[in-house]
Amino acid sequence: MSLEALIFDVDGTLAETEEAHRAALNETFRAFSLPWEWDQPTYRRLLRVMGGKERLLHFIENDRPEEAERGRATLAALHAAKNERYAALVKAGGVELRPGIERLIREARAAGVRLAIATTTSLPNVEALLTATLGADGPALFETIAAGDSVTTKKPAPDIFLLALERLALPPSSAIAFEDTVYGLQAATAAGLRGIVTPSFYTDDQDFSGALAVFDHLGEPQRPARHIAGAGAGESMVTIEFLRRLAA
Repeated sequence: MSLEALIFDVDGTLAETEEAHRAALNETFRAFSLPWEWDQPTYRRLLRVMGGKERLLHFIENDRPEEAERGRATLAALHAAKNERYAALVKAGGVELRPGIERLIREARAAGVRLAIATTTSLPNVEALLTATLGADGPALFETIAAGDSVTTKKPAPDIFLLALERLALPPSSAIAFEDTVYGLQAATAAGLRGIVTPSFYTDDQDFSGALAVFDHLGEPQRPARHIAGAGAGESMVTIEFLRRLAA
């Protein structure tokens, strides 16, 4: 079947956002006078839980930090304040798109291949990132953005990808998903999609054996991608032409 759409995850896939999220979280903890600090090993562990609010709740219930009950009582406010801080960091230029992302987005638009997003992060976070990195028209480059609480069950459940496909009115065989985590890959696969993975800083130790292809990033003319596994050995960039060959 021909390639009709590309469906992108956001955090770690479009951009290495997680350090900005972690910084925003730690700033928020301090602002709420909570004696919590998430270092990189802690955050890597907690990223196994999909969804920002879900991750905070998991930390409160399982790590049982000091002042856990106050944290639980202010969970919604904590999450909202963190998102505001994250958006400010992004707006200030604190996050850049990963290599090859903007190039592939522009290629897809020029070739008539539709674009969508399927992510567990909140819609304001997605829009902040797209606007800061792609300009005011960034969000409009994507036909649909399935984000945040659009579904009740997070990745690795397939729900968010199924929602994106439903909005596109496309079968999974006509689209390719882009992910950076094994949980996202599992969600895409469960939705019937083939997935290309570009591992991120926090996911480079995960098993992506089910991926259609794995590259370190999507590649630029002056910054070739490194093929890691699956299809595409010898390719220096993930292009629309390459993706169409895979889809066929």
